[in-house]
Amino acid sequence: MTADREPAATASSGLPVPLLAGLGAYGLWGLVPLYFKLVQAAGADEIIAHRVVWSVAMLALVLLLRHRGHFLAQVRIPARVARALLLSGLLVAINWLIFVYAVNTDRILQTSLGYFINPLVSVLLGTLVLGERMQRAQGIAVVLAAAGTVYLAVRIGHPPWLALGLAASFGLYGLVRKVTDVGPMVGLFWETLMMMPVALLWLLLLDGRGEMVFGSVEGSLDVLLIGGGLVTVVPLLLFATAARGLPLITVGLMQYIAPSMSFCLAVFLFREPFTVHHAVAFGLIWAALALYSASAWRHARLQRRLARAPVEPPPAPAGVRP
Repeated sequence: MTADREPAATASSGLPVPLLAGLGAYGLWGLVPLYFKLVQAAGADEIIAHRVVWSVAMLALVLLLRHRGHFLAQVRIPARVARALLLSGLLVAINWLIFVYAVNTDRILQTSLGYFINPLVSVLLGTLVLGERMQRAQGIAVVLAAAGTVYLAVRIGHPPWLALGLAASFGLYGLVRKVTDVGPMVGLFWETLMMMPVALLWLLLLDGRGEMVFGSVEGSLDVLLIGGGLVTVVPLLLFATAARGLPLITVGLMQYIAPSMSFCLAVFLFREPFTVHHAVAFGLIWAALALYSASAWRHARLQRRLARAPVEPPPAPAGVRP
């Protein structure tokens, strides 16, 4: 007999805490373009350097408070894991740099497109690299998303490089992390820690050339640049809470909140151009995501039904009473 699953904690609003945490995580990720707009005077390279440095500090503090006397034991990793995290750290740094550059050059719409495409890139990588079986609906979804992207590239005269760069870098990042046995917090700590020497050297170079914004303008910008650590760590903590307490399919569907919010910011707040060609491309990609999500939901429902089904004992040999 199996024990019943412990019910999730409920907030005063009546909603489960993991659900609120998931909404908070993806909501913050959806609003993060506003933060980078506030610090765009620093330039994408300096912003990412500060984000790396202050993320290390914030993550170290969180892990130290969480594990106290066992901090060193918790963050210790084998050499093979360190090598994998060096690669994933490089990929996430590239992803951050592309994202900040896109936001600061008024191309938030491309970031939305990139993160809408990303789940389908992950499906493709899982099939090609890990040998996972692609379901028919997933295959159709990948083709639809590719058609939307190609259509947009043809109509605007060039591929949406920033969107494709975001989708590819984050898809490859997810692939490396999937095959690396390390938790999300410890993994990100090591990724940023290994990137920190480069970030510090870059900041020293900018300072030596008199091009560093940090410390040379009003103090509020310095505070915001330091806050890059919080921008990184807080959504991750909320996401970890959601991932532990929610079904995987729910977490998967919630990932579309962030690019949807970025889409709204780009079109309705920052008035970025949204032509009929963008509408066609996004329409095809949204159709692909709807098909992919419906397939994933049906698969998860079937798995739950099979898990609850009673297991019948094998038939007894002839002449033997059960």
